Amino acid sequence: MSQRFIVTILTIVIVGGFCFAQASDSTVVEDFKPSVLNQPNQQYPQVNSERQARFRIVAPQAQSVTVGLGGRTVLTKDENGVWTGISRPLDEGFHYYMINIDGAQVPDPGTKYFYGSSRWGSAIEVPAHDQDFYALKDVPHGELREKIYFSKITNSWRRCFVYTPPEYDKDTIKRYPVLYLQHGSGEDETGWAVQGHANLILDNLIAEKKAVPMIIVIENGYANPAPVAGVPVMGAIAGRGTGTRAGTGRGGMMTGGRGTGTARRGGGAPGGGISAFENVLINEVIPMIDESYRTIADREHRAMAGLSMGANQTIQITMNNLNIFSHIGGFSGTSNYPSTDEIDIETFMNGKFKDVESLKKQIKLFWLGLGTKEPSPFPGSVGAFKNMLDKIGLEYVYYESPETAHEWLTWRRDLKEFAQLLFKD
Repeated sequence: MSQRFIVTILTIVIVGGFCFAQASDSTVVEDFKPSVLNQPNQQYPQVNSERQARFRIVAPQAQSVTVGLGGRTVLTKDENGVWTGISRPLDEGFHYYMINIDGAQVPDPGTKYFYGSSRWGSAIEVPAHDQDFYALKDVPHGELREKIYFSKITNSWRRCFVYTPPEYDKDTIKRYPVLYLQHGSGEDETGWAVQGHANLILDNLIAEKKAVPMIIVIENGYANPAPVAGVPVMGAIAGRGTGTRAGTGRGGMMTGGRGTGTARRGGGAPGGGISAFENVLINEVIPMIDESYRTIADREHRAMAGLSMGANQTIQITMNNLNIFSHIGGFSGTSNYPSTDEIDIETFMNGKFKDVESLKKQIKLFWLGLGTKEPSPFPGSVGAFKNMLDKIGLEYVYYESPETAHEWLTWRRDLKEFAQLLFKD
């Protein structure tokens, strides 16, 4: 299978083009409520029943203020130096955005901050009609645990998050299957836990007896090998293997009170390389998880899935390691999915299988998901990949998230549907 990765440009759904999206006051329904992602006691941004967002920024000296969300929303200033504006209707779900003040891109001071598009920025949540499946409910809840470890492969400290199901600490004998769940380009290991609500989705599915209780490991998909003495490092990657990234706010989102620490991100900083990730996952993370948690440590009880870049990583890693994984999920994979037009079947199978029947016997579940509004190249690349699977006769499950694009509501729905099929006899 191809070793290259097509980096997903998340800004295609975050920052709109140059169309003006300011809504006319005469068409606005005045039932705005603060976004659920606002900082405590902050009233803006707000969302109304028409899925429009209202923004308010105090910047008396500014000459221009815009918001890149659902197109470019132009704010207007009143006599007190307060800028306000209303967007056009947005899709349901979670959306990153930034505010442009006289050419400077800055987060909205009214919102919590989230890591996406390779930076900390703002986000707004437009309530979805089906949000109940990831809502915080009065059901037994699992735990999201932070696991810090030293990677010899990258010569750096790394961390992952581990979800354990609600019953994990009550029955200290029972062992569990494991899902390794990956984020997309420009995001990190906080994505599925914060933006994706993976823990709440599983809590609710398990409470409804729709999913098998399982452990979920959420790892950082960026990893560079440690520099070797005497071996030059290519320019764009140089120096990132031993760099640091301040942990301000990142840990605080997850566990509270950890936001002032500094986390070494050697080889793990978004925007860096990914060449060592498969090695880190297979040779460090999986053995560590099997040693630290009560897993069922065999391929039949091990799955991997991811969104966008994480879907690409999933396909590559699982197909290279079918002795380790038996369940595979790709959410919104991009154009480096192979197709019969680009690569022959023998190459796709990496030369490890003499016939398709061998492949069929090893894969218990092959699952693909996509939003109906995803932009090019996603529908075409996933379609080509499906065509190849059809040609070789490999069964798969295909799901389309209605009226969503390359965004977190698509991937929340993907996880909901995928998790219900995992580890079922």
